Amino acid sequence: MGRAPRRDLLAGITVAIVALPLALGFGVSSGLGAEAGLATAVVAGALAAIFGGSHLQVSGPTGAMTVVLVPITAQHGPTGVLAVGLLAGVMLVGLALARAGGVMRYVPAPVVEGFTLGIACVIALQQVPSALGVAVPEGERILPVTWQALSDFAASPQWTAPALAGGVAAVMLLGARWRPTVPFSILAIAAATLAAYVLDLDATPIGDLPAGLPAPSLGFLDPGALPALLAPAAAVAALAALESLLSAQVADGMTVGHKHDPDKELFGQGLANIAAPLFGGVPATGAIARTAVNVRTGAASRLAALTHAAVLALVVFAAAPLVSAIPLAALAGVLIATAVRMVEVGSLRAMARSTRSDAVVLAVTATATLALDLVVAVLIGLAAAGALALSAVARQARLDRVDVRPDLPDDHSAEERALLAEHIVAYRIDGPLFFAAAHRFLLQLSEVADISVVILRMSRVTTIDASGALVLGEVIERLEKRGVTVYVSGIRDGHHRPLEALGAIARLEAAGRVLDTTPEAIAHARALLHATGVLAPAGPAAPGAAADGPAPTTP
Repeated sequence: MGRAPRRDLLAGITVAIVALPLALGFGVSSGLGAEAGLATAVVAGALAAIFGGSHLQVSGPTGAMTVVLVPITAQHGPTGVLAVGLLAGVMLVGLALARAGGVMRYVPAPVVEGFTLGIACVIALQQVPSALGVAVPEGERILPVTWQALSDFAASPQWTAPALAGGVAAVMLLGARWRPTVPFSILAIAAATLAAYVLDLDATPIGDLPAGLPAPSLGFLDPGALPALLAPAAAVAALAALESLLSAQVADGMTVGHKHDPDKELFGQGLANIAAPLFGGVPATGAIARTAVNVRTGAASRLAALTHAAVLALVVFAAAPLVSAIPLAALAGVLIATAVRMVEVGSLRAMARSTRSDAVVLAVTATATLALDLVVAVLIGLAAAGALALSAVARQARLDRVDVRPDLPDDHSAEERALLAEHIVAYRIDGPLFFAAAHRFLLQLSEVADISVVILRMSRVTTIDASGALVLGEVIERLEKRGVTVYVSGIRDGHHRPLEALGAIARLEAAGRVLDTTPEAIAHARALLHATGVLAPAGPAAPGAAADGPAPTTP
């Protein structure tokens, strides 16, 4: 932190200016009030900066977390939210100790993009009641609540709140295009507050804020209610892990030579979420927007995030009366503008155009995020991505009939080569032999006709699972029942285990029909054909070939 303190201090002050209205707005949206958002930004922001795994991450209340907290507040009340935050913090520490931080690398980009798009829509819709100046309707689902708010406004329209919200959002969005480095959110909120005061507008303010943080307390814990809070706490912990690690990845991508420690980041977020509820704060995560501002303004170490927390603490202790006069509609405008800026249209367009599977995963994740629980939406997105990826891999697996003549020994006449090729057919299996692909192409083998011997060349099989081994065994059994002798060649190291465990090649191994190479398999098949009279005797048979399984039917 001593390498570039001036740059860190400037970055921290800038981030605090950006974070102040967001902390207030997300605190109000969560149902615990603006003071809860400020307490989270101060306490969680400082602890995550000290103990987290990223030097540039800025943590605090976020829109995604607010989306999860609204139904928890409605069902369990403010004390339930505090208990959920503490339990989620303990879970995050457990994830860190279990070294689960590396899981983030397996989340596909379309899932992240769809998740972000869905969150942006939910955040914007959550602000509709405050932006319209109507009471927040009861309910947990955002779409019915938004519709009810619009209906209430249409029944008795009052234009003060929409004007303030729209003005603040417009100033932020247009100002960001004109001068990205200027904190237009603070300027717009200050202007809206001043206008409401001077013009005596009918605008609901945030309300009185305590001048300082409350003393730490565990009074919100009710041991009897903890079992019912475990599921919401798991959802909060999962979201906190996902968003924090994603934000840390964004910070890595915006810098050169900086790389976060995912397990340490989870540990820092865990401690932050354990401590924040003790001071009345809501659950916190790494904040992508604030982290991006931190990096862009030149932050070089954790000092910037600590400065951000210190500046917000100064606001809590010294400027609470001024902050309490901010109209709720102005905060709604800030969050609506933030939601709009979360959506990277160019990135979404590129993702949708890349492949049809990516477009489907993005759309499914975004829709699920809007309609369902956020964590469930991520799971649905991962399931969709996994299913489409398996389908793509399965399509790469194929079965090709190949000419056996190049693999025949050299001591054959052209006539015998042609004759052997009429009786021996070789099939090469390429790609994965697993549950998503095996039935598609292997069962066609059982319909092979007018041949005596089938050689399955497996040197290009990349993987085999239990389903693939069972289907292979079924194909071999069907062929043998039709009098076709089967040889297998080129099984890779490691592929013997599932084949042997499920008995797919047990009879073939006992009969000596599992060979290392295709020429060896052809030599054994040739000897078998001579021994059974399919071909005229020509030279000594390969060792053990005369007793090599049941005699094939002559075509």
